[in-house]
Amino acid sequence: MPSLLGLHRLKLAGLLLAANVALLLHLGAGDIKPLGDWVWLDILGEGGSALLCLVWLGLLLNSRPAGRVTNLLALGLGLVFFSWWVDCLDEFIAIPDVITWDHWMESVPMPIGLLLLTLGLYHWHLEQRAISAQMEKRERLFREHRLFDKLTPLGAADYLRRQLELGLQESVREQQPLSLVMIDLDGFDAINQRYGHAEGDRVLQAVPQLLLLNLRQQDLLCRLAGDRFVALLPNTGETVAAQIAAELAEAVRHLAHRSRQHGERIQLRASVAQVMAMQESAESLLQRLNLALAKAKQPLALSA
Repeated sequence: MPSLLGLHRLKLAGLLLAANVALLLHLGAGDIKPLGDWVWLDILGEGGSALLCLVWLGLLLNSRPAGRVTNLLALGLGLVFFSWWVDCLDEFIAIPDVITWDHWMESVPMPIGLLLLTLGLYHWHLEQRAISAQMEKRERLFREHRLFDKLTPLGAADYLRRQLELGLQESVREQQPLSLVMIDLDGFDAINQRYGHAEGDRVLQAVPQLLLLNLRQQDLLCRLAGDRFVALLPNTGETVAAQIAAELAEAVRHLAHRSRQHGERIQLRASVAQVMAMQESAESLLQRLNLALAKAKQPLALSA
């Protein structure tokens, strides 16, 4: 695959041709100055500037693909180099006073080149801002992606806490109720022991899909830990939350999940609990929800 510098070889060839034409014109119209007339400070200043301009041009062409921004920058640097090159030639070759084209070759390319460089840098600035915005978006997506559960398509516990804090703030600001529902699969360890962890993972992937189908569009479902899920219900009071919790438990009970190995139905049940937010923190609300779930599971523990 050719390098970027190779892709811009026509630009370099054109600049080399222009520099050689200027050199031939000066040699044909003037005479080489004696060594004693050379001003070394001017030669170093003008020649060094031209050389640095070539280095900049090489770095530019070796790092950017072809395009409008590259063309503007390359043409601008090329004209600046050409102006310094002609200026440097005057230090070695004496041109008769009757000839004026050398002054035009020396003076005109510089402002045009600087103008093109300015335009190129302006569009480069816009280009970099667009790239930075895209990178920032990708970085934000990556950071948020790390907050999602690795097994299910749900947010993990940290994502739940972050959204819960925002939900509590909005609830206070809008003076609207906010409720949480916790769903815990009963006897999930027995599923892992009987059917294997791979089948248990399939259950954990199937249940969230079912729960999402039975939640509203504004609700948020996250996986808190293991086989425990939490639904965040904005603008929802305790009565409606209790109704939704009961519907979710009933949906899990009727889920006809069949094992991959033998195809038998795995009977699922879930304990649910709901609480409505009060003037409290996200952690306090989650603790209260866990206590409510533990209370809801007591009859099941006694029957076992």
